[in-house]
Amino acid sequence: MKHTKVKDLLNSTTTLQEVNAKGWVRTFRNNQFIALNDGSTINNIQCVVDFENTPDETLKRITTGAAISVIGTLIESKGAGQKYEIQVNKLEILGDSDAEKFPIQPKNKPSLDFLRENAHLRVRTNMFGAIMRVRSVLSFAVHNYFQQKGFVYVNTPIITGSDAEGAGEMFKVTALPFDNTPRTEDGKVNYKEDFFEKETNLTVSGQLEGETYAMALGQIYTFGPTFRAENSNTSRHLAEFWMIEPEVAFNNLDDNMDLAEDFIQYVIKYALDNCQDDLKFLEGRLLDEEKSKPQAERSEMALLEKLNFVLENNFKRVSYTEAIDILRDSTPNKKKKFQYIINEWGADLQSEHERYLVEKHFKCPVILFDYPANIKAFYMRLNDNTEPGRETVRAMDILFPGIGEIVGGSEREERYDVLIEKMKALEIDEEELSWYLDTRRFGSATHAGFGLGFERLVLFVTGMTNIRDVIPFPRTPGNAEF
Repeated sequence: MKHTKVKDLLNSTTTLQEVNAKGWVRTFRNNQFIALNDGSTINNIQCVVDFENTPDETLKRITTGAAISVIGTLIESKGAGQKYEIQVNKLEILGDSDAEKFPIQPKNKPSLDFLRENAHLRVRTNMFGAIMRVRSVLSFAVHNYFQQKGFVYVNTPIITGSDAEGAGEMFKVTALPFDNTPRTEDGKVNYKEDFFEKETNLTVSGQLEGETYAMALGQIYTFGPTFRAENSNTSRHLAEFWMIEPEVAFNNLDDNMDLAEDFIQYVIKYALDNCQDDLKFLEGRLLDEEKSKPQAERSEMALLEKLNFVLENNFKRVSYTEAIDILRDSTPNKKKKFQYIINEWGADLQSEHERYLVEKHFKCPVILFDYPANIKAFYMRLNDNTEPGRETVRAMDILFPGIGEIVGGSEREERYDVLIEKMKALEIDEEELSWYLDTRRFGSATHAGFGLGFERLVLFVTGMTNIRDVIPFPRTPGNAEF
């Protein structure tokens, strides 16, 4: 008999039918009531066992974590909080779970730290089942949005010879032996003997390659893994994460801001429309967690209210210069409550500054634009008519409550001569990026794009506070388990 998903059983309109359900035991009470979950929904279906006619040996094997198959009659439930249950006629243990050794026991309420150490099993909890279903729906919404708007999905390389960010914090890719690395006469690693015959790394961004495709296909997006070798052991950083990077020919910075705002609101609404049970559960989890915090540290809005707030309000657009004036005159800056005090124009904003602007000053998502040129990447378009020493670029960052920066983007420098000058000033090898410069040599045009860290989006939508909890197997300094 073909089994039916728990989600479909709970949404059924027909009772008194014989059904087969398969899943994992969440709890087993009174030798009679099994809470069965198969991952299709956060909700369990109750399976009622006739314990008097079930062998003791079988009853003892119905433990938390065990995989079972039940065949029985779907009936209206007599218990509160559930519409249907299964009156079990036949039960089969598909896979035993030793109750003494299975680490995810509901009665123990394991901590998030403990669950991170058991990332291969944590998805069997309600919390992580909900997070991963929301992540999946958000991922689909990303593709849906761009496909509906005629964007072309482009797969940019994971192994690359370029550093799009100019950060230098990259993971090297090599096939050279570490115990006998070939060297040049001056003692440097001889990459000519390596697999690619040059120094290569894991990508930090697909943007530069994406630009070349946008300049032929008009509008493209990438959605894939990126890697940063930053030694940042924080709740907001991962060494391996997923990036969404659209790039659009003929778009300027204003178009770019419009696209980013519309895109974010679309995917959040899609999650609200398609993940109601999971988001409701995650909202309750967040409320419980916040009860232990001092009143001043609690969120002003519940999770669903916060998500709807983003949908119902336009993002506030503020220039970097205006933001610096606000921060310099702010109470935490004057009272030296900021870890990084804002004294002058040109400062690189930290997470504490970004969150102050969003959460305390404007109390809505904020798009900052026109940043100082010397704190942004070489490919961002230099603004015309800026005063010497205060040159700005057509860059933008979108800041969200609880997260800080969620999007970074810019209008790209389409002028060949200006781009060359910027590369020379930063000692970026023109020959190494000759292919990139070709987009400025042959049919250059205004274009713009942005990057959105997918995990930060999932973090915001689920209400979680640590980015390690919104990716199946987090990669962080000192941790590459599983």
